[in-house]
Amino acid sequence: MKLYFSPGACSLSPHIVLRELGLPAELVKVDLGAKTYDGGQDFRAVNPKGYVPVLQLDDGSVLTEGPAIVQYLADQKPASGLAPANGSLERYRLQEWLNFISTELHKQYSPLFNPQFSEEVKELQRQRLYGRFDYLAQVLGAQDFLMGTQFTVADAYLFTVLGWSDHVKLDLSRWPALQAYLERVAQRPAVAATLAAEREARKS
Repeated sequence: MKLYFSPGACSLSPHIVLRELGLPAELVKVDLGAKTYDGGQDFRAVNPKGYVPVLQLDDGSVLTEGPAIVQYLADQKPASGLAPANGSLERYRLQEWLNFISTELHKQYSPLFNPQFSEEVKELQRQRLYGRFDYLAQVLGAQDFLMGTQFTVADAYLFTVLGWSDHVKLDLSRWPALQAYLERVAQRPAVAATLAAEREARKS
C-alpha cells in the first residue's frame, strides 16, 4: 500500500491508524501547493480532487476520503478494535462520529486557514466551533475516547483536527476535557511515532 500524505494535514489520521495497526505502507509526501509528489510528478493524476489522503492499494486501485480510508484500514485487522464489526450498531456509532468530525469540525476549520476570509468571518466560524467543543467536552469529560474505553479510528481523526487549533487561534483552555484528551491520545506510542515521522517529513 501507499499513503499519499502531507505533514500536518488531515492525512495524519490514516497515518496514525497505519501505525496503530502495524500495517506496512509506503509513505509518499505530497506538495499540496504545487499538487506534486516525488519531485514533480502530477498528484492530480493520482487523485483528481487534488488533496490528501489517498490510499493506493497493492492492486493499483485508489481510495480517497479519510473516513473511508481509516475504516478500510481498520477492517484489515478486525481484532485491533479500531473499528467495530461491520453491521453492528456500534459500527454505525463510529460512522456517526466520523461524519460529525468531517462535517461539523473538519470543514468548519477550513475558512480559518484561508487568508481571503476576514477576521470578522473567522470569528463567527470560531463561535460555531465553540458550540461543537461544548458537546465534545461533555462526552470526553465522562470517558477516555469517543466510543468509550476503546481508542478507534474516530479518535485518530478527532486528534488530527483538534490539533490544528493553535494554528487558527482556537484556545482550547476553556475545555480542560479536550486538552486532557489530546494529551491522552498523544501519549499513545503509535501516535507519538507518527508525529515524529511527520516532523521529519517536514524537513525533507
